[in-house]
Amino acid sequence: MPKIHYTEVETQYGSQYPGALKDITNGYERKKIGDYAGLTQFGVNYALLRPGAATSLRHWHENEDELVIVFEGEVVLVDDQGETTLRAGESAGFKAGESNGHHLINKSVFDVILFEIGTRMNEEIGHYSDQDLMVHRKDGNFYFARRDGTKVS
Repeated sequence: MPKIHYTEVETQYGSQYPGALKDITNGYERKKIGDYAGLTQFGVNYALLRPGAATSLRHWHENEDELVIVFEGEVVLVDDQGETTLRAGESAGFKAGESNGHHLINKSVFDVILFEIGTRMNEEIGHYSDQDLMVHRKDGNFYFARRDGTKVS
């Protein structure tokens, strides 16, 4: 049956960033509903963002497009142009290869519900705008590295 039963989808908490960098995502919870539905061409996350939490470090992708839709609440988009408030029913999109580092932060006192949608490429490099950090992903495996290529654990 194509209906997605959210209670059956595993919740993932925070991020897998190295060291203290993961603290920025404390309070970020997501359910990979695209995976649950068996989608292979694009990913979809149902995300809950608690007050004070960010979705990620500011980043951009070489090969993957991203789209976020705010379903409930108010969140602040931080990118190279500054801060923009997004409210329920509003969206933001990020084209692959454009080096506009972005993330969302919940600066309100209420939970935010988002849908995150993105291309699924077999091979990807993500860049973190405010850190000496990149992520390399291929065939479902990933690792973090500094801009000079040195791996970070």
